[in-house]
Amino acid sequence: MIASIRLGTQGWNYPAWVGPFYPPGTRRQDMLSLAARAFPTVEVDSTFYAIPAEPIVRAWREGVPADFRFALKVPQQVTHEQRLVDSGEVLGKFLARVDLLEDRLGPLLIQLPPDLVPTRAARDALRTFLASLPTGYRWAMEFRDEGWIAQETVDLLGEHRVALALSEGRWVRRPWMLKLAERPTADFGYIRWMGPDRRITDFSAIQIERDDELDLWTDAVRALGARVREVYGYANNHWQGHSPESIRRLQGRLGLPVTDPARLVSQAELFS
Repeated sequence: MIASIRLGTQGWNYPAWVGPFYPPGTRRQDMLSLAARAFPTVEVDSTFYAIPAEPIVRAWREGVPADFRFALKVPQQVTHEQRLVDSGEVLGKFLARVDLLEDRLGPLLIQLPPDLVPTRAARDALRTFLASLPTGYRWAMEFRDEGWIAQETVDLLGEHRVALALSEGRWVRRPWMLKLAERPTADFGYIRWMGPDRRITDFSAIQIERDDELDLWTDAVRALGARVREVYGYANNHWQGHSPESIRRLQGRLGLPVTDPARLVSQAELFS
């Protein structure tokens, strides 16, 4: 089985990308449609902070081609405030809104807080929460405490067909993440390249070379792709400094089509 591999950036609305990625003079309202010409997916962080208004979700859908997919973060009220307990009402409101994306809706990422450690009560809450997740969606879960990365968790996610999000960051050691690419818990995979810290503030160009990490993750994407139907992966600006270039480098290593920003669109086409 050869998976469909969709790689994209975390977000698209960065003024620092104008020039090195977006054509000079690009307006903020045109950034999504341009990003969708270069990448087949994007991860939306803003849904973590608030459920988006209906007109915004409709504009997202209308601004991208039919084969584009949005990955959305589940609201923090579910994960960080209610900590998975009695969160069905909020989750239901969120799903009703993002359903407006229709066929452009991709995976939904449940990002747990780093201070949610695997106590007995937290494990029980996770088990109850996973059992309550509505079907018909692609769910992924990211853990930010290493104590969760255990066979019990892998088995539980597999039981409910929830993808374990593999993350390159400071929370879980990279060898564990790379190894887990060989043991998917759903029929799709989800990867996030986050970076170890937030010291990078210039997002206009690559600031840190990560060729060794890129090679390791290229192998991991291939290993995961041999075991699932689809792989979704998203780079943050903080991983190397400029996530569009990080994704382009991964695409090149994987033999995927790479869009040259210089040919993304002409100014005459965009602003006529």
